[in-house]
Amino acid sequence: MDINHKDFIETVHVRGVQISLLASGDGTEIIYHKLNPGVRWALGPAEGWTALEYLLVLSGELRYPSDNGYKVLKPGDSFFKRPVTDYYIFQSNQTTEFLYITSQPIFHHYSKASHDILDLALTIEEKDGYTVDHCARINRFSMLIGEELGFNAKQLLILNKASFLHDVGKVKVPLSILQKPGKLTSEEWEIMKKHTIYGRELLESTRLPVLIDAGVIVEQHHERYDGKGYPYGLMKNEISIEASIIAIVDSYDAMTTDRVYQKGKSKEEALEEIFRCRGTMYDPDIVDIFLSLQSKIS
Repeated sequence: MDINHKDFIETVHVRGVQISLLASGDGTEIIYHKLNPGVRWALGPAEGWTALEYLLVLSGELRYPSDNGYKVLKPGDSFFKRPVTDYYIFQSNQTTEFLYITSQPIFHHYSKASHDILDLALTIEEKDGYTVDHCARINRFSMLIGEELGFNAKQLLILNKASFLHDVGKVKVPLSILQKPGKLTSEEWEIMKKHTIYGRELLESTRLPVLIDAGVIVEQHHERYDGKGYPYGLMKNEISIEASIIAIVDSYDAMTTDRVYQKGKSKEEALEEIFRCRGTMYDPDIVDIFLSLQSKIS
């Protein structure tokens, strides 16, 4: 999962990211980061935050979107703002190390809320019968589509959070329902469908603006283009474009994943099913983009 710069605590090891506080004093902090290939790291504005924020690439490469396409930071290159007034998404093109220096301390209670939610997502991933990479795949596929659509940095950051945390609300669904190998009863299905609402509520409870925005998307990711989804029966443009993206990639991953009670379909079979449901279950424009990216989907 990608980490917002105001969302971590002293020493953090999250999938794909290593962060260590090297030095601090008079409010200034120097933090070492190591990102695995493909991992994203974000900077964004926050109320009352006026710090100088500076990063220096030690090894590898970081790319980030700009008005003229993508810029790439290589070893020795730096980036700084005071204060940060816009959103920036940095992606590691390879294993990348950099120093992040801020003139205001960032290790505070928000980090705990963010990482507690992350832990819930990973727990649900396993309890729901998926491999441990399910959330990461949904995240990766969603971000490919968002970038193809030309999302700005803030949109990408919110999509990044929502796609990884799309099923976090299942933590409130009884395991007897979540892990039932057979068909759910109508009563059980009504309980299961509430996981989208629970997910929004959990993300709202963090009081983090980015996660609150992500919660709206999480709540909608099982809505259908034809209005036959849940929880509210939204249709077409009533559904956020981010939720429409997650709906497609989540379905694709579910179809191609081996489960206890069902062997996964082949990539070709799943793509055919996605195309068949174009304009009914799924937004046709997003389907077309997803299919155009199939060489990058595995």
